[in-house]
Order: sequence, then C-alpha cells, then structure tokens
Amino acid sequence: MRLFTSSRAAFIAVSLSAMDATMPSAKDAFATCPSESIDYAVMEKTDAAMVLPVDIGWNDVGSWSALWDVAVRDADGNACRGDVIAIDSRNSYAHARRLVALVGVDDLIVVETDDAVLVAHKDRVQQVKEVVAQLKTGQRSQAALHREVHRPWGSYDSVDVGDAFQVKRIKVKPGAQLSLQSHTRRAEHWIVVRGTARVTRDNDVFELHANQSTYIPIGAKHRLENPGTEMLELVEVQSGDYLGEDDIVRYEDVYGRS
Repeated sequence: MRLFTSSRAAFIAVSLSAMDATMPSAKDAFATCPSESIDYAVMEKTDAAMVLPVDIGWNDVGSWSALWDVAVRDADGNACRGDVIAIDSRNSYAHARRLVALVGVDDLIVVETDDAVLVAHKDRVQQVKEVVAQLKTGQRSQAALHREVHRPWGSYDSVDVGDAFQVKRIKVKPGAQLSLQSHTRRAEHWIVVRGTARVTRDNDVFELHANQSTYIPIGAKHRLENPGTEMLELVEVQSGDYLGEDDIVRYEDVYGRS
C-alpha cells in the first residue's frame, strides 16, 4: 500500500510549476514528461519525504471494477446504475443510459454511454487501455472526443450520421455566439427547439423562435447567436459531400479562433 498515489497529471503539474519562463512551452514539457506517478517519480527519490506502508482502507477508485467494490449491491452482488435489468446474474457492475439487460452472466463490467459500450470481465477491465491504444492507432475520433463536444459558446452532439448527411443537437449559452463562418462543401438547416436564435446569413440578420427554421446554403457567411437569457437549443441538419469539422472558414470570432 502506498500513502501517496497520483496520476501523471499531478507529476506534470509539479514539474511545470518549477520551470523557468524561458523553458519550452507547457505543451512541449507535457509531451516529454515520463508517464509515472508522483510517488515513484518524486517521493521515493527524495530525502525530504518518507513513504510508509499503511492500512487505511484506501481505494482510489481507479477502474470500473473498483466502482463495483465500493457500490451498493443487491442480493446477487450486482451494482446497477441507470436502466438495468439483471436476471440470473451475479457480482456484476452495470452503468447504462438506455435499457441494458444482464441474463445469466457473472463478474462482468457493462458500461453503456452515448459514445460506446464496454463489456469486460471484472478481472480484465484494466485492459481498456489497449482499446484506447487501438483507437489512437486507427485514428478514431473516439480517442479524442466524446459524442457531445463542448465549445466556449456551448456544445454540439452528433446524434446521427449517414451518407452525405449529419444531424446535430446544438446548445448555445445565453449571450454567446459562434464565429462568423462559411463552409465550402456543406449546407445546413437549423430548426429551433427552445429559446431565441439570432441568425446572420450573408447580409441578413433575423431572429428565430421555437418551431421556426432557416437554411444556410453552401458558401454563405453565417453566424448563430443566443440573445436570450435561457439556453438556446436547436437541431442542425447538414448535407453535402464532406461533413468534417475542418470545413470551416472563420472571418470573426470572439474566442480568438479566426
């Protein structure tokens, strides 16, 4: 048992705080820092500290199986969070947003989110890092982004993607605005669900309310703003031969991205 445990991030924070302003940037320093915990990298190598074994019931809840260890369990030893039905199943942990059914299984970890589904034996759940490595090798977007992507102005959630179309749920914070931008390969339809949207489309500026919509053709300069005091929510339907996030030409941006 170690008294001091931490993540790579904590070690990096200690390292960066001691760096002179003339040293390489924080991003470069982060990339070169070893992937070691602070106890191995610092505490065990200094005379100014002491590491002692101690039995205090410590659990840093560093894995899904550790969550099962500390969770409230039913008579069959299952810990369920969300919409879960367990039949003839034992000693499993299930975390779900949609309905998940466990039937005749033991010692499993089942995690269902908007991004992905994980099914693993409790004793092998640490190997999820191998899945992450494969995602990075395959340059899969899941290695870097959740389905709901947060931005300074709010967030967007890609709820459906198909051949030449994409559907997003967009939320814009009160008083926030997206950049003035255009796209070279896609058009967009905006349907307001809640709140008020102020739309700039080329030379036109107008407002939309719930159940109203507008069309942004390919190449049009446009901006979306929320002039109201409540969250603006809308559905965006994109169409075109390329729908990547890099198809954006920014002309003005209050967040310094243009």
